[in-house]
Amino acid sequence: MGWRVNQNSTEKPEQSPVKPDTGKVLLEELTRPPEPQKGGWWRSARRVLLVPALAILTGLIFGAILMVLTTEEVYQAFGRSFGEGMSLAGRTVVESYGAMFAGSLGDPGRIITALGSGEPAAIRRAFNPFLESLVNATPYIFAGLAVALGFRSGLFNIGVEGQLFVGATASAFVGYAIKGLPGIIHMPLALLAGAVAGGVWGFIPGWLKAKTGAHEVINTIMLNWIAFRLTEYLLSGPMSRPDSGGLPITPLIEKSAEIPQFFQSPIRLHLGFFMALAVAWFIHWLLFKTTIGFEMRTVGANPHGARYAGMNITRSTVLAMTISGALAGVAGAVQVLAVNRSMAIGLSPGYGFDSIALALLGNSTPIGVVLSSILFGVLRNGATRMMVVSQIPIDIVSIIQALILAFVAAPAIIRTIYRIKIPKEAEQAVFVGSWGGK
Repeated sequence: MGWRVNQNSTEKPEQSPVKPDTGKVLLEELTRPPEPQKGGWWRSARRVLLVPALAILTGLIFGAILMVLTTEEVYQAFGRSFGEGMSLAGRTVVESYGAMFAGSLGDPGRIITALGSGEPAAIRRAFNPFLESLVNATPYIFAGLAVALGFRSGLFNIGVEGQLFVGATASAFVGYAIKGLPGIIHMPLALLAGAVAGGVWGFIPGWLKAKTGAHEVINTIMLNWIAFRLTEYLLSGPMSRPDSGGLPITPLIEKSAEIPQFFQSPIRLHLGFFMALAVAWFIHWLLFKTTIGFEMRTVGANPHGARYAGMNITRSTVLAMTISGALAGVAGAVQVLAVNRSMAIGLSPGYGFDSIALALLGNSTPIGVVLSSILFGVLRNGATRMMVVSQIPIDIVSIIQALILAFVAAPAIIRTIYRIKIPKEAEQAVFVGSWGGK
């Protein structure tokens, strides 16, 4: 039994409502000029920084509680009297954090005395703890930018540690194997070698992601292990230092390949820190001021909308992973050329993995990555002095970093604790993509 259609009927068939095109809506939202914010830049900065700042404060508070709970003397003091226990707990926290920040930012009394003396050497020594924190923050900045750029492009680059290793190895090889070049050529050439090696290590999972759909998380994890074992083979064999006694370490790089330091030893502040700031500015310009950056962010937000707009998803994906890998490679290269002067297995204490936390803490923005990297540099540099002065295990600092990251990654907890209202624009936000999702 079939249906007959009355062709002479003048009644118009019902039309289903037209659904808006997702890609067109996305492009309109991305290209819409920002509405003027009430309260100016101060309110905007407060909205962006308030929750991370409270997350840091909350992490420090929980870290203080952990210090008290793991100090045996505090329990003994509570056994004698409640007041004595509370007093010792307070002194433990104040001394521990005081030692940590004095060891990472400098002792205020010593700084004032040095400034009053007017002696350049004394002033440099007084400010050296802070300068050393900047040295520790430098590889974090490069590595954090690598992860943040991937996040902005919809990619989860968990292979920064491996890319850092291959970049450092390539940079060390160029640094010690090529001789007779002037510094103005040798040092940039060694940096370029690190960037190219890291870029190649990032290109591989980017190309696999774009061409075959292979997930970049799996590929970068596997490439990490390949990088570790390859580096170990090279350092123990073809690139091994002749007088190392079998230790996996390369020869020292040539003086012409070294990134210059500004002061004499033991002050290690070097040009690489300011290079990291320049690269952070460049990544901000690339992501938010150029067509290429707009395409990468659009592909990361919604690849279907990007395809509707005629964007080349394959190119954007491969380019984003390649640049991310190059940044990681430069992180390793700078550490070799400016600090270690050679490549060894213990070059990185986990910069690549910590960079994931840095990108999250910095909200995947270059300025946020720089600030969070300096924070991690301060915490890492002050840990040793805190351990020596207060007998607090250095692992406590790692726990504090983990707590800070946990609170930043869960802003709802911070908003609930401090009763902060969710901004209207955050309520209306729509997340159309995920890490590496298509």
